[in-house]
Amino acid sequence: MYGFLVLLGVVTLVFFLFNILPGDPARMMLGQRADEESIAIINRDLGRDKPLGLQYVGYLNDLSPLSLHNNNDSQSFFFLSPDKYSYATLLCIGSTSLVVKAPYLRRSYQSQRKVSEIIATAFPQTAVLALVAMLFALIVGITLGVICALHKDTWIDRTTLVLSTLGMSLPSFFAAILIAWLFAYVLADWTHLNMFGNLFTVDDYGEGEYLDLKNLILPALTLGIRPLATLTQLTKNSMLEALSQDYIRTARAKGLSHRRVVVRHALRNALNPVVTSASGWLAGLLAGAVFVEYVFDWKGMGVVIVDALDTYDFPVVMGAILFICVLLVLINIITDLIYGWLDPRVRVSR
Repeated sequence: MYGFLVLLGVVTLVFFLFNILPGDPARMMLGQRADEESIAIINRDLGRDKPLGLQYVGYLNDLSPLSLHNNNDSQSFFFLSPDKYSYATLLCIGSTSLVVKAPYLRRSYQSQRKVSEIIATAFPQTAVLALVAMLFALIVGITLGVICALHKDTWIDRTTLVLSTLGMSLPSFFAAILIAWLFAYVLADWTHLNMFGNLFTVDDYGEGEYLDLKNLILPALTLGIRPLATLTQLTKNSMLEALSQDYIRTARAKGLSHRRVVVRHALRNALNPVVTSASGWLAGLLAGAVFVEYVFDWKGMGVVIVDALDTYDFPVVMGAILFICVLLVLINIITDLIYGWLDPRVRVSR
């Protein structure tokens, strides 16, 4: 219910924000061919000839899996005609039908493609990049954090602290440029990495595309630096706190091995704040690492959003923001479930 209220608030904010901004979609779609009659036809088709409140109700109707359709389009309260998307009719009462469908995010002003199709093309690129970067940050960050906690105040701990501070303070756009220049230009003869590239590369012989995983290395490394630095310090602090608890002393008094005490007892109980931070970082990375994607020419959500803003293609921006918001809510729910698995003490019976 909380997630639903968050989504409703975001939908409301996004709709009214982008509908009060200057710019006429009809003129942008028609270009130099714009005339008053054509503009009126397109605005009627987009529903922009109706009051803003009715436009908002129509937008909610398009987004809802359960929608109301008026079969008489000339008098339709919900301005978008049902032929805009596929649906299944559940109930008919007079000229009004209750239908079930996938959420409809409208169409791009520029390309006339469905926004859902544009997102479906771009999101897998960002998802792969974000997940690989987060996996790299989690594995390396947790490992370094545990090592630093077990070797507190040694040269390993101090060196890691300096590198972590540097990683947290390094801006993403600067890190992207620096890493691309160093590994794909200066050291290109040894690394054989490309400065630009995507997950799929067009075959030189025109035989389609092939998976090129080496193009993923540099952007994932760049994107994972900041969460890596944060997770390292967070794991270290959580481990130090867990190792000082009474149940750790009890486990050692029972004769359990040092490895089992660290892994099964201390680390598991120290992972709650790490999971919180990791889920937040993952949501941020999925929202689109704009600068990283631009530097490495990675065709993901960040590039789509910036390009759409540059051309005033508001349906694409609105759809992308709402899609990201749904992901954030789902990630938070999954995080709560992981809490209960890691630490049964957070399971509250009501």
